[in-house]
Amino acid sequence: MATMNQKRVIIEPVTRVEGHGKVSILLDENNKVTQARMHIVEFRGFERFVQGRPYWEVPVLVQRLCGICPVSHHLCAAKAMDLIVGVDTLPPTAEKMRRLMHYGQTLQSHALHFFHLCSPDLLFGFDADVAKRNVIGVAAEFPELAVQGVMLRKYGQEVIKATAGKKIHGTGAIPGGINKNLSLAERDVFLKDIDQIMAWSRGALKIAKDYTLENLEKVKDFGSFLSNHLSIVREDGCLDLYDGNLRAYDHEGNVIIDQVDPQDYNKVIAEEVRDWSYMKFPFLKKLGPEKGWYRVGPLARINTCDFIDTPEAEAERKEFMAITNGKPNNITMAYHWTRMIEMLHAAEKIQELLHDSDLQGEDLVGKGERREEAAAILEAPRGTLFHHYRVNENDQVEMANLIVSTTNNNEPMNRAVQKVAADYISGVPEITEGLLNHIEVAIRAYDPCLSCATHALGSMPLSVTLLDCEGSVVDQKSTA
Repeated sequence: MATMNQKRVIIEPVTRVEGHGKVSILLDENNKVTQARMHIVEFRGFERFVQGRPYWEVPVLVQRLCGICPVSHHLCAAKAMDLIVGVDTLPPTAEKMRRLMHYGQTLQSHALHFFHLCSPDLLFGFDADVAKRNVIGVAAEFPELAVQGVMLRKYGQEVIKATAGKKIHGTGAIPGGINKNLSLAERDVFLKDIDQIMAWSRGALKIAKDYTLENLEKVKDFGSFLSNHLSIVREDGCLDLYDGNLRAYDHEGNVIIDQVDPQDYNKVIAEEVRDWSYMKFPFLKKLGPEKGWYRVGPLARINTCDFIDTPEAEAERKEFMAITNGKPNNITMAYHWTRMIEMLHAAEKIQELLHDSDLQGEDLVGKGERREEAAAILEAPRGTLFHHYRVNENDQVEMANLIVSTTNNNEPMNRAVQKVAADYISGVPEITEGLLNHIEVAIRAYDPCLSCATHALGSMPLSVTLLDCEGSVVDQKSTA
């Protein structure tokens, strides 16, 4: 709260992100920043909504959290429900169809963010005229790039439709498997265009890489700080966006945790609540809330994996890691470079899977012994995603806990906001829109999905007032 000698600057809403949020900045009498915070002003109660629902509905229900990354929630919930119905290993067709769906989601989501949300800042500059610094401006000045962004996203969405049944909020993944395979006709449509998708992915990666390298002196300190990094990795340390165990490194590359089974996530991760945000603050228990926060997403995944199992993305990973001599890279703006490495990896994986005859298999659903509780983790485009459920003997969900990618990045995003505000706004005689956009640029680097990230822990004060047609109070209830 601002005092008499303080001024408050509000950025509301934060633009070119998914969901609704705002930034508040407090300045003292010398215009020095004393506090800068990112507030999440919307509330989504899905952890409560799903309670009492039959478990087989959950993979379809929870993806309503978001229209941008519904596949991530669909698949993570399905993975948890696989374990609930006792299926530890899916039939090959089921797993590969889900992976194809996930890579389609990764491709379209990364393309959407890079071309439509962040490219105006990179192409025109952080201080460019706001009338030009948007996707319309990109389409006007760089029409080929705009078309590539649209077509990359379209391809990913078509892959989702073919595997999930619909482009948004599909039903393809079910407890224990999948409800359809990929026909040869569907496969051939995707094979026809995959070489072009690969070429466009390489081009987008070059833009992000060249921008980072050419502006290294500017971006290396822009909203950057030393941090821990967390992701899942395969047992051999390979990057795996669909399945794996938890690994976390500190800023030097020292192991904090490694190969933690998803069922044990709550033994190593806890969540903190702060009264100024609906978004929780996760941390590693081993280090505590002060030092245990971490980053997730493309930057963290490239920092924590040992290698990538597709050749072009692996060559790009090595070039990226060479910048820091193999140690974790803590440059916030490097998220864009690593995001495009992952987009290329997703394209390579789609190409690889399209040549796999298992996608035309008929064994779609596994069977096993029913369980009461299960957790699942996967790597959503924006970072590590946790789904944890307990189901009673009547097949109803009793408990649900979701830690989504943007929630994991809550503390880092707030630190980026604080640092950029202190570096660019403190002491300036006039705060311009361009200066404020610097703060939004730092937030956009994380590609936050604020709709997904807002869940409550404990009791949330809530007041409801019922008015009649004349505006008189009929009733009022409060949980506060």
